[in-house]
Amino acid sequence: MLLVDDEPMLLRALTRHLEHAGYVVTCCIDGASAVEALEESTVDVVISDVAMPEMSGIQLLRAIRRRHHTIPVVLMSGAPDVKSAVEALEHGALRYLLKPIAAAELLQVVGRAVRLRALASVQLETLTVLGTGIGCPGEMAALEAEFAQAVASLWMAFQPLVSAKQRTVFGYEALLRTQGCSLYEPAAVLTAAERLNAVWALGRAIRAHVARQLARTEASSVMFVNLHPWDLMDPELFAEDAPLTAYAERVVLEITERAALDRVHDTQGRVGLLRSFGFRIAVDDLGAGYAGLASFAQLEPDIVKLDISLVRGIHGSLVKRRLVSSMVTLCQELGALVVAEGIETEAERDVLVDLGCDLLQGFRFAKPGPPLPRANW
Repeated sequence: MLLVDDEPMLLRALTRHLEHAGYVVTCCIDGASAVEALEESTVDVVISDVAMPEMSGIQLLRAIRRRHHTIPVVLMSGAPDVKSAVEALEHGALRYLLKPIAAAELLQVVGRAVRLRALASVQLETLTVLGTGIGCPGEMAALEAEFAQAVASLWMAFQPLVSAKQRTVFGYEALLRTQGCSLYEPAAVLTAAERLNAVWALGRAIRAHVARQLARTEASSVMFVNLHPWDLMDPELFAEDAPLTAYAERVVLEITERAALDRVHDTQGRVGLLRSFGFRIAVDDLGAGYAGLASFAQLEPDIVKLDISLVRGIHGSLVKRRLVSSMVTLCQELGALVVAEGIETEAERDVLVDLGCDLLQGFRFAKPGPPLPRANW
């Protein structure tokens, strides 16, 4: 047991009860020394007071979850409040006990914690053998740490978009990448940002990276930058001194359809303001998710990107060819350029050119990379 409390008398009393029950107890009077103790010795259960100076029990719980996902943590409070109770639950505390704590109640909770710890150890061993993964207690705190590491290691890869008629590079899409962290898939980073209400922070970091690349790139280059729909509610996006504003004429803001636009107030007004700066607007993943005619009505895009599911194997599917043909005709009538992304073969490329797609993107032309890969028709 690791027992943490800044009240010496209570610390001694709880230690006596636990040792009498046969547990080995390490005592700490503050959160900082508890963190050190966790690194220096094996701990099966942590029992901590909530109200402590410098590092509270909730802060200690968050620190534990960043490194130790499966150690059961029991929190104690003499002055409970709803906020700390909710935070304790959110970050994976096993129990939230109210002082004074009866010895029988404490031992019952600790006994359950020990059994859960043993079960977690077996589970981790199983996962190691099977190579699979599942959720774990305190995942929110762990997710915060993983997300922070992902943002710190963030870099941008670039993939060219090729003009179907001229067979030259029209522009580049900036694609999120991370290194040396558990959130290495872009979708995982975006999901973490959504869960942590950190979409704005992620979007700002991405746009700052892209702006630095634009500063090093010739003025004729066009850059496609992905926006989460919630980014449209970020005041920083509309600031005159925002990183991308200075390059607005060279930037296409690509609204990803991971989430509905319903949460965005006055979508048309916000998009209109972005256009007044010089930005062009693109809709991503037409034919999947929420994308559709509703997105056209709200965003009135200058550029539309077909979902990769329509592109893959289109040369062998009459249904896909008919769908894409109809979409291309619709987009042309609305004055929007059409991008076919995810092209991997010459057969796919040739069919999409014949169907009238304006821009082409995919591994057939170049894989994403730094800084600006060459395109091969």
